[in-house]
Amino acid sequence: MLASLWVAVTLLMLLTVLPVLRHDCWWIRGLDFPRLQLAFLALLLVLLPWGLPTSVAGHSWAMALISVACFAYHAWWILPYTRLHPTEVRGVGSLSESDRANRIAIMTANVLTPNRQAQRLLSLVKEHQPDLLVTLESDRWWQQQLDVLETDYGYTIKCPLDNLYGMHVYSRYPLENVAIQFLVEDDVPSMHAEVLLPSGERIVVHCLHPAPPSPTENDTSSERDAELLVVGRSVAESDSPVIVTGDLNDVAWSATTRLFRKISGLLDPRIGRGMCNSFHAKVPLLRWPLDHLFHSEHFVLEELRRLPAFGSDHFPVLVRLVYRPNARPQEGLDADREDRQWAREKMAEESVTPGDVHRPEVAMPK
Repeated sequence: MLASLWVAVTLLMLLTVLPVLRHDCWWIRGLDFPRLQLAFLALLLVLLPWGLPTSVAGHSWAMALISVACFAYHAWWILPYTRLHPTEVRGVGSLSESDRANRIAIMTANVLTPNRQAQRLLSLVKEHQPDLLVTLESDRWWQQQLDVLETDYGYTIKCPLDNLYGMHVYSRYPLENVAIQFLVEDDVPSMHAEVLLPSGERIVVHCLHPAPPSPTENDTSSERDAELLVVGRSVAESDSPVIVTGDLNDVAWSATTRLFRKISGLLDPRIGRGMCNSFHAKVPLLRWPLDHLFHSEHFVLEELRRLPAFGSDHFPVLVRLVYRPNARPQEGLDADREDRQWAREKMAEESVTPGDVHRPEVAMPK
């Protein structure tokens, strides 16, 4: 019993410490994901040693202290995504008449390419009436199913691919200065556009789905990190209202997502409201927030919710925002010199610069 507990505590300690290293090997970066599960394991290992005989009380104290330290570390990362933490984005409160013309609802859905339950997603779109639908992993079959939306969603961006990185946008609102880019990898697209709200205001939307670090995709997180950070650095140079959304293949509480928030200056509406775990829809004990929406300080939050499953391994996520440029300032995380240097190194590894990112707000309308 004593030996088994020490093995478990040592393993917990290793799984906690390894992600602190800034090594981008896939299996180390993958340890960013199960912080919630590791926190529960740490709590369990705080309690179990006290069932040991009093003759080994020293071991019990040592194991409990190590487990408490591991729990505290994981809790520090997780706490912002609980209701115990102050919110980062203000709620909308009451809606004025001008607010109604400045609302935008975005549904993001990773469809899982072989999933054939398109009708369930279409039913969710009909029920919740988003202004923009962003789909990831959508191929030509999915495009054929989703094109029925064009009666109500007359503005589209389409990039059907059979490699799990197809992407589509269906919008009620006009899309201008549109670009499909392959910023880091030749077969992984991103979409960039200006959205014209009913009020006439323009907002910039960037849709991303970088490849994850995994044994079947990329051996390291370099490609994913570079794409996130180059877009983050680009939007930091803009004064326009900005939204970045998509399946970022990174958890909300990773060091790299935190770095993206610092470099971009964008806000996370989940802070202080909950995790909104969107993956894995079919494995309740292994769920993490992989589908994200970040925005500039120009917006307040009307609604954030995870929608019911539709056959994919991801739940769709719905976010309703209101553009309020004159609202009280909202502040996110600030980048220091070390953060900026780390971001530059990440981008340099993949030879990308902020200038490579399409900026719809400075492009000439066609």
